[in-house]
Amino acid sequence: MIDFRYHLVSLIAVFLAVALGIVIGTTQLNGPLTTNLQSQVSGLQADKRALETQTQQLQSQLDAAGGFDEAVGPTLVAGTLTGRKVVLVIGSGDVPADVVEGVTALLGTAGATVTGSVRLTAAYSDPQSASGLQTYLTGPGMPPGLTLPETDDTGELVAAVLGQVLMLPGTASSGTGDGGTGGTGTGTGTGTGTAPSQSATSSVLAGLEQLDVLSSDTSSVSPADFAVVLTSGASTEPDAADRNAALLQLVTALDEHGSGVVVAGDVESLADGGLVAAVRADSTAPSSISTVDNVDTAAGRVSTVLALAAEGRGDSGAYGTGKNTQPVPPPVS
Repeated sequence: MIDFRYHLVSLIAVFLAVALGIVIGTTQLNGPLTTNLQSQVSGLQADKRALETQTQQLQSQLDAAGGFDEAVGPTLVAGTLTGRKVVLVIGSGDVPADVVEGVTALLGTAGATVTGSVRLTAAYSDPQSASGLQTYLTGPGMPPGLTLPETDDTGELVAAVLGQVLMLPGTASSGTGDGGTGGTGTGTGTGTGTAPSQSATSSVLAGLEQLDVLSSDTSSVSPADFAVVLTSGASTEPDAADRNAALLQLVTALDEHGSGVVVAGDVESLADGGLVAAVRADSTAPSSISTVDNVDTAAGRVSTVLALAAEGRGDSGAYGTGKNTQPVPPPVS
């Protein structure tokens, strides 16, 4: 008879055979698998080094191009805005200081006088601020001579008031240029009404500053012919569209009461929630509003100044690197 020890030895032999087969099979496969994996890793490392080299080369080319634009920018804009006045409106708090300083310096080189800089706060387009703004804008503290639109829309009311106190009425020369989405647009710059007094401008800005919806970056702010609205990035908040709508109302009012407006932002401002994208996409926005989508570069700052000069000739357009844009505004003819 086959006893238990026979079965036990047979089972042990089977397990040993299986284990031995696994060891032998693994040993035979390990060599080719390891070699293949090592080859793939070596290839990926080589690709990584090649991409790093290419990135360094492209960065060097960008730095060289930026240096060239920085060097020739003053020559390109010299005299293009002689005798004109420009006010800066900073529409978002994260606009880099070097962008503001760069645009300001080029405007001076172009012969323009920067009459001041106004910075909007997040509260400007916050619905929670509407009640306080309504009370102030429709109350007795407003300077005489300002015309309020017949509306309960707070954004439209404050935009109309700022348009009247920040802009000097004037008519840009007629002309046809590229519109906000690369199409044809005509610079209007109607600038209807009378020139605001310095006291009216100071009073309104002081009142709005008390409400924490804006602040003055300069010691004083005076009315100007043109406005540059600087922006950066894109809002990801649920109410981004409503906030941009309020800013678009302001841009429109500045354009209606003055001789021209340029909205200048970075490439991120082209994304959903960005002001440049909102201006270009809004079918109701006047075609006389120019946009620049690379103001964080030397070339974009040059385009911003040249776009203002084009606004003075009645030409408006979309400039930069985005879809349906021109690299730079057309030269002075």
